[in-house]
Amino acid sequence: MKFDLFFELPLPDATHMQELRLYRELIGQCELADRLGYNAAWLVEHHFMPDYSSSSAPDLILSAIAMHTQRLRLGLGVVPLPYHHPVMVAERLATLDVLSAGRVEFGFGRGFSPLEHRCFGSDMSQSRQHAEQAYQFISQALRTGRFSPAPGYQDITDEPLVPRPVQRDGLPGWMACVSPDSFIRAAELQVDVLAGPFKPWFMTRRDIAAYRQACRQKQTDRGRVGMAIGILCLPDARQARALAREHFIWFYQKLLMVTRPVLERLYEGYADYRKAGKLAGLFEKLLDLRSLELAGMVIVGDPGHCTKRLQQLAEAGVDHVLLAVGAGVMPDEVIQESMTLIAEQVMPVVNGNRVS
Repeated sequence: MKFDLFFELPLPDATHMQELRLYRELIGQCELADRLGYNAAWLVEHHFMPDYSSSSAPDLILSAIAMHTQRLRLGLGVVPLPYHHPVMVAERLATLDVLSAGRVEFGFGRGFSPLEHRCFGSDMSQSRQHAEQAYQFISQALRTGRFSPAPGYQDITDEPLVPRPVQRDGLPGWMACVSPDSFIRAAELQVDVLAGPFKPWFMTRRDIAAYRQACRQKQTDRGRVGMAIGILCLPDARQARALAREHFIWFYQKLLMVTRPVLERLYEGYADYRKAGKLAGLFEKLLDLRSLELAGMVIVGDPGHCTKRLQQLAEAGVDHVLLAVGAGVMPDEVIQESMTLIAEQVMPVVNGNRVS
């Protein structure tokens, strides 16, 4: 199993100077991850969510990270394609791939915020179709080096992609998946999947199994599964739980708040989000660390406990675990301590190559 990092970049009571500190700490954490052997750093894209996420231009942030790292792969997790013109997405992905010498992972999705869709002139009811059409158009351009006419983009006439990406076979494609049918659709599109912390683990585990089955039926060599999860691993399990009790609850309260608009209203094409909303209402009333742990949405404890939980994810088919260490809201020194402990005492055991 690959160990990646996942950054929402939350910032309670955001101010200009705090954002400066946040980005500097992020780059420092990625420099450490590069030295420790983590596989990738993934950044989200959100707009108008100042407490929950200060990551509105993740490709710019990743370009800075690229200049401070050598091996760490750089993940867009994810680009909400209905908000952007696909030509500009392809050009910016290719530019980032050149700057990083071929380290970009391309995650895409359709976005879940009604406010974002309104701002960018996107029709939410058509967002899945638009995202899929845009992804196919972009991925073809990244492979061939040219923008060719395609469904939804018939007026584009065989123009060159400048610059060309370093990864000449195209960038690895990952699709954000929440609803069960999106996992099946990812198999049909022959892309890997990114599962987020939006619902209990028993539901995601079932979706992963369905995705694997659909990939086998398609006889595709794709089929990697990435899953984001909050984690805090410290030598003292009691200290980890004490810290997580405050910070993880804050993060999930914010997550429920930013997803509430689409959970409460029945937007066309988002019916499965409405179903999740029924769970979220109950979950919000019972929101505490124990509930999050029982739901399999966070991992908190010492290295032994964290190893056991991550091994369970690996056994269920998770190939890449995207770790939101400390949910991104704990002090930098705590996050770096946890990252180091995971790399030194958890990764080797999970992957079966522990040195005695």
